[in-house]
Amino acid sequence: MKSILAIAAATLFLSAGAAFADPIEGNWKTQSGETASIASCGGSYCITLKTGKYAGKQIGKMSANGKSYKGSITDPADDKTYSGSASLSGGALKMKGCVAAIFCKTQTWSKL
Repeated sequence: MKSILAIAAATLFLSAGAAFADPIEGNWKTQSGETASIASCGGSYCITLKTGKYAGKQIGKMSANGKSYKGSITDPADDKTYSGSASLSGGALKMKGCVAAIFCKTQTWSKL
């Protein structure tokens, strides 16, 4: 009986953890068609490409700042890193990378 209760408690605990996941976490379709995974990593959120030419490459790291995110984003094609930000709106994630806060490029990713 105790083992059944322990299993039930563990199952409840694990499912509750998923319910408290940050909305940025999960798989996203990038504007160029690849899949990127965003997962918690040491108090921040790491962005890793799952498909495409650069699959497996970490391309960013962001920290939550209220309802937005700030950190860095790397262009995998030239391996240059830019100051980055992200904001959520429903199932859309706007990713923005900037050089000197003047020259910026924005992409919109969709939740998978």
